[in-house]
Amino acid sequence: MIPTSTDVTVLVVDDDPEHAETMAESLRRTGYRTLVAGGGKAALELLESEHVDVVLTDLVMRDIDGMEILTTARRLHPDVEVVVMTGFASVESAVEAMKKGASTYMKKPLNIAELRAVIEKVVEKQDLSRSNLFLHQELDRKFGFAGIIGNSEAMQKVFNTLQQVAPTSATVLIAGESGTGKELVAKAIHRNSPRRNHHFIPINCTAMPEGLIESELFGHEKGSFTGAIGARKGRFEFANHGTLLLDEIGDMPLSTQAKLLRVLEERCVYRVGSNLPIPVDVRLIASTNRHLEDMVREGKFREDLYYRLRVVMINLPPLRARQSDIALLIDHFIRDFSQQHNRRIEGISQPARAALLAYRWPGNVRELRNSIEAMVVLAREPILDMKDIPEEIAQRREAAAPGTSAVFAGMSLERAETELIRSTLEMTKGNREEAAKILGIGERTLYRKIKEYKLGEIGKGAGGSG
Repeated sequence: MIPTSTDVTVLVVDDDPEHAETMAESLRRTGYRTLVAGGGKAALELLESEHVDVVLTDLVMRDIDGMEILTTARRLHPDVEVVVMTGFASVESAVEAMKKGASTYMKKPLNIAELRAVIEKVVEKQDLSRSNLFLHQELDRKFGFAGIIGNSEAMQKVFNTLQQVAPTSATVLIAGESGTGKELVAKAIHRNSPRRNHHFIPINCTAMPEGLIESELFGHEKGSFTGAIGARKGRFEFANHGTLLLDEIGDMPLSTQAKLLRVLEERCVYRVGSNLPIPVDVRLIASTNRHLEDMVREGKFREDLYYRLRVVMINLPPLRARQSDIALLIDHFIRDFSQQHNRRIEGISQPARAALLAYRWPGNVRELRNSIEAMVVLAREPILDMKDIPEEIAQRREAAAPGTSAVFAGMSLERAETELIRSTLEMTKGNREEAAKILGIGERTLYRKIKEYKLGEIGKGAGGSG
């Protein structure tokens, strides 16, 4: 469809004024807003001052050539589409222009009808790209919070809590298995708080030797211990007016716990080797993969500190408990890593998606994220398939959850599909509509597969009329 709106701005660049104006006028009649530059220097000035959607530029000009226009346009307007033209057509110049990001390459003199068709095509491509970006942003807003993805009931509860607690200065305790995204949640709280323009300082309590953790947290004075050759600020001072994350707080020594409690109550720190209080204004977030309540009962964690930390408690569910989020995360990570690693990965095959859905993911979101990154980086085809699934996942048949079927390398696609449909129907308690969504297929297709693989007894549950 030919655009009729003047929302699209085309910059025409040619040091032949008559030719430039002719092209601009032909595009103007079609409905585009046009700008004309009679050379490279004028084009660079317009690119600096105007919003431009499409650039149509000559390659060979007297002052600044089209390659520089192309490079500058892409730098200043990342989603711009650039069409280059020349009367000195060659394979070499075409290849170089395309490598630098040109949308297409045209020979002069231009045919007006062909020019309009080319501009229409690149505008459609740009509209699709922008629509996809908008859709992804909308999906992130609908299915996530500050980069955390999820649409399950469990994650919606987490998002609701985050929205309420982020704007405050309340202390937060985040609990969850390793790999569930505790630090990501802490960062999301900080970035959506009034402290967002100050430091976010994480410290891993497990990684700090007992003799050094107090120095790391509170700082030390010169000569306070062997090796203290100068005074040093601690993490609390660095995080002043910002947020401090104490990761794996359950591994903090009891002696340090007592001093941390004093800091929280008095809002000041004492450097090791000093009796001088240093006021600090820090929001504290703590995280753990351990059961602190059990540690309190066993005398391994201070009860008063535990209750001081858990003003707001956030429990992150393991990935196996948010099965409906896995497909969403797969698509998110494929898109993210394809862009990050400049790979053209268009999607994932249904058998591969189903295999990932059936896996138990003991390493939670971190394991899924790392697996998808490896698949994207190592894939030889634009569609990820069973052969791209990391070997350690494909071979861990015993990792399948009770009630699900293991899918592994070497299994026929028909058998894999049968087992995955069976396990998905069991997981959804026979809800065909939900099962179809998880599997990424239409309900009619699912009904046909149920009949083909004789899974009708499982598929008689709620959802759909099959």
